[in-house]
Amino acid sequence: MNWDEVKGNWKQMTGSIKEQWGKLTDDEVQQAEGDREQLVGKIQENYGIAKEEAEKQVDEFLAKH
Repeated sequence: MNWDEVKGNWKQMTGSIKEQWGKLTDDEVQQAEGDREQLVGKIQENYGIAKEEAEKQVDEFLAKH
């Protein structure tokens, strides 16, 4: 799956995103609204990881879906 597909199916993907990154609140996931950079930023903040690691996790998530 590519990011355009995620963005187009954001409402359906929110459950999978919350499952993958359980520390994210519903509001945080909704605020990202399909914006990859915002999602990466929220993951960084909540998990205290570097941007590169957050991007890697998002890329791995995409590869699985």
